Amino acid sequence: MSLATRVGTLELPSFVLTAAGTAGYGDELAGYGDLSDLGAVVTKSLAAFEWAGNRAPRVTSWGPDMLNSVGLSGPGVEAWRRDHLPGLRRRGARVVGSIWGRSVSEFADAAAAMRGADVVALEVNASCPNLEGRSGIFAHSPEMTARVVEAAAAAQLPLWVKLSPNTPDLVEIARSAVQAGASALVLVNTVMGMVIDIETRRPALGNGGGGLSGSGIFPVALRAVYECHAALPETPLVAVGGVMRGEDALAMVMAGASAVEVGTAIFANPRAPWLVARGAARWLRRHDVDSVMALRGVAHG
Repeated sequence: MSLATRVGTLELPSFVLTAAGTAGYGDELAGYGDLSDLGAVVTKSLAAFEWAGNRAPRVTSWGPDMLNSVGLSGPGVEAWRRDHLPGLRRRGARVVGSIWGRSVSEFADAAAAMRGADVVALEVNASCPNLEGRSGIFAHSPEMTARVVEAAAAAQLPLWVKLSPNTPDLVEIARSAVQAGASALVLVNTVMGMVIDIETRRPALGNGGGGLSGSGIFPVALRAVYECHAALPETPLVAVGGVMRGEDALAMVMAGASAVEVGTAIFANPRAPWLVARGAARWLRRHDVDSVMALRGVAHG
């Protein structure tokens, strides 16, 4: 029974990874499990420069789920490579670096700063504001998504392009990313939302709205994976969004994913990625399935 997978040319010992922004910049989760047992650790998204992010409060709850407006704060790629990446590598982790930018040129700068880093792939967070498009989202436009992917080629790494569920044109945008050079697609980022604190009569987040994550967005992410696999069956997909249990991860694989990222569940239990992997392994044993990848895309018949 094997949890191993392949994402493009990249072979991973497990199909379970961490999601960007939920496991810190380095080996913060090492006290809860062996990082080398995970498929990879995806770092919090980094720009080419240090960035303070949004004003507080940055995180709030909605039932079992979470909204955040952290604003992509971070130390920048150079500082991360110096201060955080070595600890991950000492732990035996395979690392996927994640980058963002406010313009195509900033994506190019971040990608260039990642060139030569000891990482296995680059996650390109196209789901962030685009100053060149009047603060629209790169991943809401096929043309702008393609430009970001082309800029990220400066890293000379496999490119995993993270897309947004907040558009009716997801499949068209996914196809544009692949044509521009994406090695894989990461589906999906958070769903836009808001919480009002009725005692203060103001938004609960300092920036107003934010991104909803957690179990509530699982059906949204699952549909995105299903539809993109149907349209692009040869393209590797990395699923993320509301995965809390091994069964959730396997449903993503059945929809067409090659790998699955665990995110918000880590805030409730830092052991969540390992628990999801163990839950998936138990299901495979009960159903006499030798390899998780034998299930990839089976929901399509």
